Amino acid sequence: MTSIRVRYQTVEFGDVDIHIRSLRDSQQFYDAEGIAEKLGISSASWPIFGIVWGSGEVLARYLYDIDIAGRRVLEVGCGIGLASLLLNHRGADITATDYHPEAGNFLAENARLNGDRDIPFLRTGWADDDGALGLFDLIVGSDLLYEAEHVDLLSKFIDRHARPRCEVILVDPGRGNHARFSKRMVALGYVHTQALSVHGAALNPPLRAQVLRYIRSSPQEVY
Repeated sequence: MTSIRVRYQTVEFGDVDIHIRSLRDSQQFYDAEGIAEKLGISSASWPIFGIVWGSGEVLARYLYDIDIAGRRVLEVGCGIGLASLLLNHRGADITATDYHPEAGNFLAENARLNGDRDIPFLRTGWADDDGALGLFDLIVGSDLLYEAEHVDLLSKFIDRHARPRCEVILVDPGRGNHARFSKRMVALGYVHTQALSVHGAALNPPLRAQVLRYIRSSPQEVY
């Protein structure tokens, strides 16, 4: 992919440094074989996967201290995968998914850049029935509800891959669709809470992001 320009940056989490190769900016584009076009990804939306967005950083910072012991974790719509890279560096059992055909290549390169193991990755859409992906204890994602039609698709995708006892953590920057999504998740049996992120306020520029949490437990368990 010699016709696109990249940049290298380091995001600090306490004493942990995560090194990232990302697209230089949101003007980059390369689809010589038309793979993205066949998937319905336009030239304008092509670069979206390859940038470190504020919502992704908020998610990663929120997950920095979370308990990952014994939990199988899925990042949905990972993009450049900052959260996956951080969790992978912490030794989590992390799997990542995204619809973009280049997301997996960047994720693999960035795992190597940090001297960590490869992160299992599956290119999939939320409407796809990928039974091989399996079930997870913790499902995370950032800025996923940017279209109204995503509410139904995302809630069903998450529910297909959630274990009976599962926690879901999403960061939303205020696209206007999370209330409908939360109502849908509650209907599926999840308890919903949300809070304004303190990490978003610390970004430059500040981001008013909500951390949305959904928890479903087995009837015999108290989460």
